[in-house]
Amino acid sequence: MPGLMTKSDRRPSRIHGLVSPTNGLSLQEINGTIRTPKPGTGFWRSLASFSGPGALVAVGYMDPGNWVTSIGGGSQFGYGLLSVILISSLIAMLLQYMALKLGIVTGMDLAQATRAHVSRRVGIVLWIVTELAIMATDIAEVIGAAIALHLLFGINMVVGVLLTVLDVFLLLFLMQVGFRKIEAIVATLILTIMIVFIYEVYLAGPDMPKVFEGFVPTSDILQPAQLTMALGIVGATVMPHNLYLHSALVQSRDYDRADDASKAHAVKFATWDSNLQLSAAFVVNCLLLLLGAALFFGTTQDLSTFGSLYSALKDPALAGSIASPVLSTLFAVALLASGQNSTITGTLSGQVVMEGFIRMRVPLWVRRLITRLIAVIPVVAFTIIFGGSEHMLDVLLVDTQVFLSIALPVSMVPLVWFTSSKRIMGERFANPRWVAALGWLAAGVLTLLNVNLVMQTVTSLF
Repeated sequence: MPGLMTKSDRRPSRIHGLVSPTNGLSLQEINGTIRTPKPGTGFWRSLASFSGPGALVAVGYMDPGNWVTSIGGGSQFGYGLLSVILISSLIAMLLQYMALKLGIVTGMDLAQATRAHVSRRVGIVLWIVTELAIMATDIAEVIGAAIALHLLFGINMVVGVLLTVLDVFLLLFLMQVGFRKIEAIVATLILTIMIVFIYEVYLAGPDMPKVFEGFVPTSDILQPAQLTMALGIVGATVMPHNLYLHSALVQSRDYDRADDASKAHAVKFATWDSNLQLSAAFVVNCLLLLLGAALFFGTTQDLSTFGSLYSALKDPALAGSIASPVLSTLFAVALLASGQNSTITGTLSGQVVMEGFIRMRVPLWVRRLITRLIAVIPVVAFTIIFGGSEHMLDVLLVDTQVFLSIALPVSMVPLVWFTSSKRIMGERFANPRWVAALGWLAAGVLTLLNVNLVMQTVTSLF
């Protein structure tokens, strides 16, 4: 209510001792609301108190976009792209570590920090690219959820897409019951997805020697078809919006913003949380690729859509003796769980970016409805234009993942820059040289690969 201030409202956002020019807290409704123990408290108690944000971030690494690229990569190229998943996951751990450190140390999320340290024009350009990346992420989530509803209940695709708008109100309800409960729900859904695919991959019986060989990179990845799929996997695995989201979510913990020891304690256990959850996401992505490779590699059947994969899992001619309606139903249930999980984090990311870059302050439900409609409208239009074709929706979904890979350096460069700056982070928390070097190397290599992909795409048109 106007005139009333909470403890969080009174605490200014700071950059190494200076009041932040953003004049606002990141995700203000949850900022500093979850109590944490003091430095020196036992490891497990500290880890439990800081666990949660990592799960919400990990969701973005196993959303429906990952399903298409990972299963498609396995069915088309066997186990060869496992190395891409491994490298992508290691890059993700590095970047999410930088993101959470930025949020904890400066009291600003990545969007706020970017707005504070770049010119207005550059900030607008970065905001537009980031909004497009979030739109691409939301499109993948909307498509995945709509297809899951269609497979499970026979709901018309357009109706299914429109129903995803209601997810916004589900999130608003969950916010009322407590943010820790949201974290628990998300973690439960992640566990559900993992159990489903461990079971299905176990039945599929992948060739384990070839699996281990797949983790070793080869030059075949640079071939045009594999490069496109590899960049799709990178785009689906290392998600730009997660860098903004993580830098905001870690601030939900009520550590002492003015004490370096307390901030170091928060960084340590937030990093543990992040790496554990991203390891789970890595396992899920590997399972997806193993499922595609073990069951469908070498088949002449078109398995480029969720619907075709759903049908293949109950077709003995394709999935062999393990085929059953139970497998296909579990696949659709896991897809729906993935879509719902990603909806929560995608909507929160949209709020972080909108508030951080353009300081848009509107009622919570309006803010979240706007970010959701930005994604739903183009999907509805695309669905109507192509007559509800699931194949065309899956093509759109893969293209969004490639775009995310192209947009990623726009978020990576400011993140590595800010967290490597002693002026912004202070002597204690600025990236060591080797960490900064790895960050710049990842940004540089990914940018070069994307330039190569764009050149190949343009050349193929002539």
